Amino acid sequence: MKITPLADRVLVRPVAAETTTAAGIIIPDSAKEKPLRGEVLAVGQGTKDEQMVLKAGDTILYGKYAGTEIEVDNEKLLIMRQSDVLAKLD
Repeated sequence: MKITPLADRVLVRPVAAETTTAAGIIIPDSAKEKPLRGEVLAVGQGTKDEQMVLKAGDTILYGKYAGTEIEVDNEKLLIMRQSDVLAKLD
């Protein structure tokens, strides 16, 4: 299924959470932090007040509670406003 965000929204694939620590300790699912990084899959056209500065393929940081989780083809994705994105990583 193809999803095209509208207005100032972006579709994001969260980066998988770390499963082990540097010391090799395995972290159980219940103790994992929600990932705060992701890859932009698609972007909307923007609005008359806000141009889109993100593009597909960008790696971003977003807030802990940002976006709405959706499931597409058994994959969990987030859809959020561009303003919920904190930074773009290079």
